[in-house]
Amino acid sequence: MIFSREYIGYLARRTVKHLTDAKMIHTAHTPLVEERVTSGMIEEMALEDRINEEVRVILEAYQQEMLRSGAQYAEMFKKVKAELTRKYKAVL
Repeated sequence: MIFSREYIGYLARRTVKHLTDAKMIHTAHTPLVEERVTSGMIEEMALEDRINEEVRVILEAYQQEMLRSGAQYAEMFKKVKAELTRKYKAVL
């Protein structure tokens, strides 16, 4: 993940504060809302890590074919990642 969990927690707290100050949400349990926003943000940010790992596994399985055909790893990584991103309907 590109951000630390502490920073994501900070972002979640700021987001909840901004939304409550703007009267976009109302809650009597701010810490609970902050916790849920934090976990949601961590899950979303970890999605790219999971996709990258799946791409590595796929490319490892096709490593011999890529060597024979002369395919570039970086180019194949981008193509497979784009395909998985579409498959999971993710926004990265």
